[in-house]
Amino acid sequence: MGAEHAVIVGASHAAAQLGASLRQGGWEGKISIVGEEALPPYHRPPLSKAYLAGEKHSDEMLIRPAAFYARSGIDLVLGTRVTALDRANKVLTLHDGGTIPYTRLALATGARVRKLALPGHDLDGVFYLRDLDDVNRIRSYVGPGKSAVIVGGGYIGLETAASMRKLGMKVTVLEALPRVLQRVTAPEVSAFYSRVHSEEGVNIVTEAAVESLEGKDSVKAVKLADGTLLDADLVVIGVGVMPATELAEAAGLAVDNGIVVDEFARTSDPDIVAAGDCTNHHNPIYDRRLRLESVQNATDQAKTAANTLCGKLEAYHTLPWFWSDQYDLKLQIAGLSQGYDRVVLRGSSQSGRSFAAFYFRDGHLLAVDAINRPKEFMMARRALAAGQGADPARLADDTLEIQQAFL
Repeated sequence: MGAEHAVIVGASHAAAQLGASLRQGGWEGKISIVGEEALPPYHRPPLSKAYLAGEKHSDEMLIRPAAFYARSGIDLVLGTRVTALDRANKVLTLHDGGTIPYTRLALATGARVRKLALPGHDLDGVFYLRDLDDVNRIRSYVGPGKSAVIVGGGYIGLETAASMRKLGMKVTVLEALPRVLQRVTAPEVSAFYSRVHSEEGVNIVTEAAVESLEGKDSVKAVKLADGTLLDADLVVIGVGVMPATELAEAAGLAVDNGIVVDEFARTSDPDIVAAGDCTNHHNPIYDRRLRLESVQNATDQAKTAANTLCGKLEAYHTLPWFWSDQYDLKLQIAGLSQGYDRVVLRGSSQSGRSFAAFYFRDGHLLAVDAINRPKEFMMARRALAAGQGADPARLADDTLEIQQAFL
């Protein structure tokens, strides 16, 4: 196996786990991680939170210290972009014309931001928030009393708003839909987050259509379709991401809202696996194909991919879970709520800062959104993974121990 060379494209959460799991799984050949950024793989969730707020240094963001890769015999090829994948000859071409041969390949290319082609989108002070460089540039624009406008009321937008309020900025969040977090949560959860952000001094505008970004060299205002002008020293656009599948597509791999993989993380090429935000996989718990944007999925699917490359086929079978930190709120989500027909609340969403929303379809528990409710999260996560049910009436009774609600 000495001549074997596993190359991992993308220095992501999935890549960091894949490299480590390959060595743990007994891969004796060469391992290379090829990444576009200069840093080894780092944690992305804190970008919009602790790192933006200045509470973490870039060294603290690393998933594993650089010494780990050297110790494990993993080559880091950083600051390098792969421009072509030649599957027939098993060769990657790099942006500088260099090449890297492989025997087995792992694609961990992640996702890229969805961009808006608004008038004024290229002004100084207009940002997307996806990587460390983005946040470093944003940080040079922030400051007490300055005005920030955030386009997009999803998790990234709201987390960014919370961090900027911590820094003493005036913050407006613009959401095109009738409520924030509309695509991912129930109306009660959306209303809760709108209330808390308003209490913290954030101005939330829903059904907001952005017409243009105004300014000469740098952005000064955001103009809405109804003529409203909002002062802006900086604008952060957070309207979702798209899977980075260009390399896979150009190489003729099956792609459909992500690189299509089977339960063993194999692509349509038996010598190529893929893991993380860039993949579309079948989830046996929900019996449908999914593309997930989460650290949990990137990490767990990478373990499956590494096992496959090491010749150990173990099907990926994990319950999706997520989290979001805003102010003193820790939201923990277990499962997927899409398609729900009933929401059961435990605790009050209209006052205080702690409750849980349980999602059901046809009487079956689908998911939970637990805000400052770690017990509810843990119990629901365990029940969902085991295919266990829950009693809606007992869930709603906050005087009962949460354990009594699960069947």
